[in-house]
Amino acid sequence: MVGPVRPEFVLFGSSIVQLSFGDEGWGAILANLYARKADIILRGYSGWNSRRALEVLDKVFPKDADVQPSLVIVYFGGNDSVRPNPSGLGTHVPLQEYKENMRKIAIHLKSLSKKTRLIFLSSPPINEEQIRSTLSKQLGDLGRTNESCRIYSEACLEVCGEMNVEAIDLWSALQKRSDWLNVCFKDGIHLSSEGSKIVAKEILKVLREADWEPSLYWKSMETEFSEDSPYDPTGADAKTPTNVSNWIFNDSFQWD
Repeated sequence: MVGPVRPEFVLFGSSIVQLSFGDEGWGAILANLYARKADIILRGYSGWNSRRALEVLDKVFPKDADVQPSLVIVYFGGNDSVRPNPSGLGTHVPLQEYKENMRKIAIHLKSLSKKTRLIFLSSPPINEEQIRSTLSKQLGDLGRTNESCRIYSEACLEVCGEMNVEAIDLWSALQKRSDWLNVCFKDGIHLSSEGSKIVAKEILKVLREADWEPSLYWKSMETEFSEDSPYDPTGADAKTPTNVSNWIFNDSFQWD
């Protein structure tokens, strides 16, 4: 373990999570904004549904761990929503079981500590035509529709409402862009940089507005080793030290 100890934010989910650190993904955006403030930990598993998440829940989030996460962001649902395979194989999980699985995940995570906060992400929309042109050769008919994603998205939001868990309606958030079908995906399912920006903005909005103590919003959190120092880079006059500990470099997007 390295120090100083920082708050831990864990991203737990399927491929939308696993891929979030690449190609200007939403996980990478959070890691950039929270540099020197919190450690963003990736626990993403492509192809997984809520059943598999339950199988490893105690291993990923052991209740007896010395340090518990300050925040867990959870996403499962897209793989659960696919049509049932006649063979019984595949990722489909019936709707009522999916809701119960998400409820069990929330109960377990809430039990980790009084300071562990949760944000659940609902299933985002998909571009069915793009899926057929990019993924069908490798994976065949995925049996996933935008309508099924809506149904599972609403189910996730329903569970979160019942359990007083912060939730983000990604199915609606992405579709607020008039050109969402053309810009939000790399292959019809997985998010492009534009799609990830929407996810990151929605997460930051929750973190900014949540009545949590302490606040987990990036602008409200302490920056590690941020004190002024004579070893700071000098400014334009080549004489005055300039503290750059809170600068966000190489980012043209303005984050709230």
